[in-house]
Amino acid sequence: MKRNMGNADRVIRLIISAIIAVLYFNGTITGTLGLVLIVLAAVFTLTAIMSFCPLYTLVGLSTCAAKKE
Repeated sequence: MKRNMGNADRVIRLIISAIIAVLYFNGTITGTLGLVLIVLAAVFTLTAIMSFCPLYTLVGLSTCAAKKE
C-alpha cells in the first residue's frame, strides 16, 4: 500500500480517536452511538498507524507531502 496520509492528518485522527475512547470509557457516550463511534475510532487509529486511507484512494486524494527528487 502506498502511503497517502500526511503527518498532520495522522495526528488529527489519533487525537479524535483518543477523545472518542475517553468519552466512551467514561460513560459519556453509550448505546448504539457509543459502539459506532468506538468502531470509527478504531478505524481512525488503524489508518493513522498504517498511513493509508482506502477512501482517499477512491477519490484520488493524498495529504502526503510531495517528495523532492
